[in-house]
Amino acid sequence: MKDTPGWASPGSAPSEGQDQGTSQPAEPADQPDGATQDTPGVKWSKEQPPPAQWSAPTGRPSPTDSGRAAPPPPRGPGWGAPPPGGSGGPGGGHGGWGAGWGGPPPAAKPGVIPLRPLGVGEILDGAVSTMRTHWRTVLGISLTVAVLTEIVVVLLQGLVLDNSGTDVLDDPSATLDELTAAMGDALLNSGVVFLVTLVGTVAATALLTTVTSRAVLGKPVTTGEAWRDARPQIVKLFGLICLLLLITAGIVTVGALPGFLVALAAGSEVGAALTVLGLIGAGVAALWLMIRLSLASPALMLEKQGIVKAMSRSAKLVRGSWWRVFGIQLLATIIANVVASIIVIPFTFLAATVGGDGASGFLNSGGDMGWTFLVISGIGSVIGAMITFPITAGVTVLLYVDQRIRREALDLELARAAGVQAPGTTSGG
Repeated sequence: MKDTPGWASPGSAPSEGQDQGTSQPAEPADQPDGATQDTPGVKWSKEQPPPAQWSAPTGRPSPTDSGRAAPPPPRGPGWGAPPPGGSGGPGGGHGGWGAGWGGPPPAAKPGVIPLRPLGVGEILDGAVSTMRTHWRTVLGISLTVAVLTEIVVVLLQGLVLDNSGTDVLDDPSATLDELTAAMGDALLNSGVVFLVTLVGTVAATALLTTVTSRAVLGKPVTTGEAWRDARPQIVKLFGLICLLLLITAGIVTVGALPGFLVALAAGSEVGAALTVLGLIGAGVAALWLMIRLSLASPALMLEKQGIVKAMSRSAKLVRGSWWRVFGIQLLATIIANVVASIIVIPFTFLAATVGGDGASGFLNSGGDMGWTFLVISGIGSVIGAMITFPITAGVTVLLYVDQRIRREALDLELARAAGVQAPGTTSGG
């Protein structure tokens, strides 16, 4: 039978003592010139490598194969070879399938944040970058809202609200009726100032939410555009914040009510202890609920939702990430208040000094709430609010965006809206 030429088994070479009379396989393709493949009985070539020197089919050629064909070129990056310094394990950030392509492509960043899940530093940096990139619009909105709010507060404190009764609280000989009336006046003054400040905060949050959402896409927005976009939702946003305040007050009241009832029935000592425990439990419950609903404001403004739907959306987004959202919100609040205090406190001492009581008089008796004091301290409050509003509103909006990226792949929609290609998608997608 005629052997098939041109192929030889990659096993060991025939031994020297092999029977020469038996039929042998056809000689390899690199046979010497002059030999014909059709000649029967052709034996192995005289020049053979030593035994056990055959290399594996996919291995590198041995030094004795110098006369053979050149090996194929090494595989370049991109065919699964791990990059230098990368781990070769599957599923790792630098190994496995596709590791030779240099890892996953970087996230698109059309605006102030990259379109991927964010870290704490990136959220804070995004809020500051929004202020820096769109400073005209951001500071213009913050300054306008802060000035209008502070003017109303100063006029109310100087013309309407009576602060003279607060001196009774420092009088040890004051009667119970006088202390009760003084505390009522103080609570009324604080409540009015708080409501006015709340209105300003709602307006600033509504406008800055629109600015921050556009900054994520890298698109500028003017104050007029922000107002036109936020105006239909401002009433709903105010209702949302008022509802959250009522819920908080209701929780605190429910927590303190048993203590008051026990104090009336059994005695003040037992009732006071129960009241303190109830207030602590109510405070914890209110804090948990407020963090759970902290993303309702951007959900209402950006998704054009109703109040109840926005609250349910916030609860869904925060579920499973309560501690993370709480930590970031707390950190942003501390940073904003520290920066604002650095500005407000010097203005307060300056107002007390110029007002005539001096710094020592202000520390001892609270200072004279005259027009000079109100105006100078109001200027400091305006400057502080210009910084506080953008940071708190920006962090809340970016937290909302980050939670939706983590849970709903919002980065793909943002990439399409910004006109960039998101990681993991093709140009045809």
